[in-house]
Amino acid sequence: MVMCDERQWYDRLKVVEDPDKPMERMERLRAINRPLIAWYENCARTLPWREDPQPYFVWISEIMLQQTRVEAVKPYFQRFIQNLPNIKSLAEVTDDKLMKLWEGLGYYNRARNLKKAAVMIEKEYQGEMPSEYEELLQLPGIGSYTAGAIASIAFGKREPAVDGNVLRVISRITASRDDISKASTKRVIENELRQTMPGDDASRFNQGLIEIGAIVCVPNGQPRCQECPLESICLAKRWNLIDEIPVKTPPKGRRIEKRTVCIVEYGSCVGLHRREDTGLLASLYELPNVEGALSAEDVPKAFGLEEDTVERVEPLPGAKHIFSHVEWHMTGYRVLLKKALPKMYIAAEKEDLKRVYALPNAFGRYTKLIN
Repeated sequence: MVMCDERQWYDRLKVVEDPDKPMERMERLRAINRPLIAWYENCARTLPWREDPQPYFVWISEIMLQQTRVEAVKPYFQRFIQNLPNIKSLAEVTDDKLMKLWEGLGYYNRARNLKKAAVMIEKEYQGEMPSEYEELLQLPGIGSYTAGAIASIAFGKREPAVDGNVLRVISRITASRDDISKASTKRVIENELRQTMPGDDASRFNQGLIEIGAIVCVPNGQPRCQECPLESICLAKRWNLIDEIPVKTPPKGRRIEKRTVCIVEYGSCVGLHRREDTGLLASLYELPNVEGALSAEDVPKAFGLEEDTVERVEPLPGAKHIFSHVEWHMTGYRVLLKKALPKMYIAAEKEDLKRVYALPNAFGRYTKLIN
């Protein structure tokens, strides 16, 4: 039996390649099937969505895992499923409750698209998740990777699920220098895997490739090649190209924005705003904030507060938050009022911040400072 904590699995499953007759690319990709599936069967992590891979659970977990670490997702997934156990409940949930369940995961459009897709599934598929790849692609928020993951893991369809982990693993196995940031590279690998992956075990094959990329052929730092079931046929390992592959165009630099954030308090209430319905952090509640790094003297006027209603303005530590294309550098203040909050603010009870209002991670440094 294959054991993850012993070397014996490697000797039993490694693919022996004739040095005088090296494999063609497609042959090399077919050769990964058996060792990969055996490794996954015995070495994969135990994750809550793997215990019962029904379509709804696979879908929710895959959306949550986009841009988010596995360990961070676990408690969110369990809480989400407890509150919204099926597609019908997701389609009917209020936006505020949905955002509160998603609070802390970031990239809130993912949650909005989940609800849109659930409404569409209720209307067009009688509440049952479609099983075909092309139908899944029509749902809001589902691209080729997620469609492939749902189709293969939940329905056993022979469809690849190619994410950044898979792109890295396949590039190293084949010693490919194609830029993995290009959509064309991803399409080529998807088409090749669709031809070479096992038709009767697509679920474990896809999950195995993703898992290898997540915990063995890791995105940061040196890969754990001695633990990899594909080491014997990995050309990047054989030719000492691990540090050069994969090839990926560096992302463009982020724009820096300076902002001033205020905790505006009166008694047990704190002032909130709700953002516009479009743009960054659309429709979410937020702590009041304006562009620029303001001084304490400038705060009352900038935040629509009458001087005679302000008891005092206290400086708070600075904070930074990184979005995909912009980076906020924040100056913070606590503003204590003598009178009730002006009508321009939502007067939220501090206790309700825990169960009603979803505040983005961008303000996390300051929400922790609210009494």
